[in-house]
Amino acid sequence: MFLTESELQILSGKVKPSAQVRWLKAEKIAHIIGGDGKPKVLRDLVVARLGGTAQTRPEPQLRLAS
Repeated sequence: MFLTESELQILSGKVKPSAQVRWLKAEKIAHIIGGDGKPKVLRDLVVARLGGTAQTRPEPQLRLAS
C-alpha cells in the first residue's frame, strides 16, 4: 500500500523525513504525514508516475443463484 522507509529514501535520495517532504513537494508527489512524523506515499501512485502499471489483486467474482 505505502512505500517503505527505505524505498522512500532511495526514491528521494534523502534520509531525514523533513528533507523527504521537501523533495516530495518539489516533485508534486501526493503524500501525507503519519503520526510518526514521516511522509507516507502510496505505492501505486509512484508506480503510475514512473510509467509502470500497478499490480492489482484479483477481485472475487460474485455468483448469483438463479
